[in-house]
Amino acid sequence: MKALFAAGAVCCVLAASAQAEVIGEVNTAFKLIGPSHKVEVQVFDDPKVAGVSCYLSRSKTGGITGALGLAEDKAEASVACRQVGEIRFNGNIPPKEEVFSERASLIFKHVRVVRMADAKRNALIYLVYSDRLIDGSPKNSVTAVPVPAATRIPMGK
Repeated sequence: MKALFAAGAVCCVLAASAQAEVIGEVNTAFKLIGPSHKVEVQVFDDPKVAGVSCYLSRSKTGGITGALGLAEDKAEASVACRQVGEIRFNGNIPPKEEVFSERASLIFKHVRVVRMADAKRNALIYLVYSDRLIDGSPKNSVTAVPVPAATRIPMGK
C-alpha cells in the first residue's frame, strides 16, 4: 500500500512540474456570447533542467464552445525557452523527450513541447507542435538554449 501511495505521489509531482502558468492574454476576435478568441502566453519550467523556462503562446478559441471546453484550438503556437538561472540537470537527459502537453480540443488534439539534446553543440532545443489522432499539423516553432561550456549535458537513452 505504501509503494502504491509513493508511486502515486511521484506521478503527481512529475505531472505538476510540467504545468503551465498563464502570464497574460490578448483578445483577437470579439464574441458576443462567450469569451472572445485570444492568444494566451504561458510559462512552464523544464522538469529535468533547472534554470530553463519556456514561454508558449497559442491561440484559444472562444465563443460558447470555447467556454464549454468543446472547441478545437488552432494549431498555431510559438515557443521561446530561456536560461533563467543556473542550469542544473536532474539526471540524464534523453536525446528527445516530451516536456509539456496540453489539450487543444475535447479529446483528440494536443499542443506538445519536445526537448531535444544537441550534445555536440552543448545546447537544448525545444520544439512546439500540435498533433491530432488522425491528422496533425506541420505548423511548429523551435528555440534553442545554449548550455554553458563548463556544464556538459548528461546524455541518457
